[in-house]
Amino acid sequence: MNDRPFETSGSHLLAIDSDRTALSKEALDDPVVDTPMIVTLDRLKPYDLDPRVTRNPRYDEIKESIRHRGLDAPPAITRRPGETHFRIRNGGNTRLSILRELWSATKDEKFFRVACLFRPWPPRGEIVALTGHLAENELRGGLTFIERALGVEKARELYERECGGVLSQSELSRRLSADGYPIHQSHISRMHDAVQYLLPVIPNVLYSGLGRHQVERLAVMRRSAERIWHEHTKDKALSLDFATLFQETLMMFDGEAAAFSLARVQDELIGQMAQWLGVDYDTLTLESESGERRQRALSDEPQSRPKSESSALTPSPVLHAVSPKAACFTGQKAAAIQGNHATKSSFTDRLQSIQQMVAEHVGDELPMNSDHLPPSQGTLFPIMDIWNIEPGLDAPERLRIHISQFAREIAQDAAQADLITAVDEGIGFRCNTEPTSESQPPSTLLALLQTLTASTPQTNVPVPMGSLLLGSPGSCRNTERMSDASLVKLFRLIRLARRLIDLKSDFQPDNVTR
Repeated sequence: MNDRPFETSGSHLLAIDSDRTALSKEALDDPVVDTPMIVTLDRLKPYDLDPRVTRNPRYDEIKESIRHRGLDAPPAITRRPGETHFRIRNGGNTRLSILRELWSATKDEKFFRVACLFRPWPPRGEIVALTGHLAENELRGGLTFIERALGVEKARELYERECGGVLSQSELSRRLSADGYPIHQSHISRMHDAVQYLLPVIPNVLYSGLGRHQVERLAVMRRSAERIWHEHTKDKALSLDFATLFQETLMMFDGEAAAFSLARVQDELIGQMAQWLGVDYDTLTLESESGERRQRALSDEPQSRPKSESSALTPSPVLHAVSPKAACFTGQKAAAIQGNHATKSSFTDRLQSIQQMVAEHVGDELPMNSDHLPPSQGTLFPIMDIWNIEPGLDAPERLRIHISQFAREIAQDAAQADLITAVDEGIGFRCNTEPTSESQPPSTLLALLQTLTASTPQTNVPVPMGSLLLGSPGSCRNTERMSDASLVKLFRLIRLARRLIDLKSDFQPDNVTR
């Protein structure tokens, strides 16, 4: 009697070992070329290094399509050396998850037996699989900024394991591009900062979709505040370092990305710094704004600028000795040499920022441009010309960044910048016009912006265009009228949005394949 359980257990172990041997042999017999095959769900696993960790925003749409039509594009599969099951090769984890849901709910065989294309595991399999998933996820629903950042960090680990050394960001950019996932070195730098400084304290904000532009603004804010902190603590012994202060401050704002406010973060950070440093709040605010402008002026965007031009625009150690008027003349002369009109319409945003830095240093004022536009104060992207679009800006991704920023700055006139959300579709932003208990109803200014984002406005707020753009006749204060600066931003926003629509019309990508 005592031997029977032992015999049963031993027989079971022998059966498992036999199955493993058979499966290992099957793995050795995998095709050496791309081969169509039928695979059951129990033998198929998702790719375990998939950068997507949040739900695909098109999940329900894809599920309904598969339910009624089946798989239009069966996923490619592969098998790691030594594994007994198949893996999704590059893009398809969402479809696999949907198939399992449908099979569990219906027990329909068409969801259990999947027609796939088997592709042999390549020599650089892990890197090829990861970069393939990064690229495919971008095409099928997109990734959040932090998901891309974590994917790139994982790719860095694989590349460094492959070459046996530490990679620079420029070399990482080169290798990613060579493997089918082109990404600029400056973006890799921002992604690394997000993973290192932001993810530990605001994971919910990042995973709920905080965009690249807001992450970049946070990075600029952090670097500027850190510089100010170190300048004011040179002769002080404080019990708190800046890294801890920044993390504790930012942690207070971890929630949904739609409710995240950079202005509130900056206000709280400067307030905390003022208390610890014993420095006036307004003084620190001015220093912070000046530092952020300096960093943006010295940044490497737009990336499409020729290297020689970028070098020419980098301030030299004696930049303080150059007057703003001389800087303007230099820019005009360079434009004339290139065959352009010698007007400020040919200036870059970066040159404008550098000129502003010089003017602040010598106490001078920047001259108005030839079109006599109102000064574009309080804007991330100074407007020198409403119509001209620089080559480095003339791409959908860059246009959307500028458009969404102008929309936020315009909405700030009504203290509703938080109701503008940057998106990677349409003209680049979305208006939250649903009133909540924590916010005031949408203003007429927000309703105006909403009319630009959809053919059918989603708000019942009337838009009195006349009083909003011109003011009310006979009124002394014109409280409903847009400010001059916001009016210029609106015109610039419309110009960029028209160009974005033209670009989308010239190239319409294929529908997303399921």
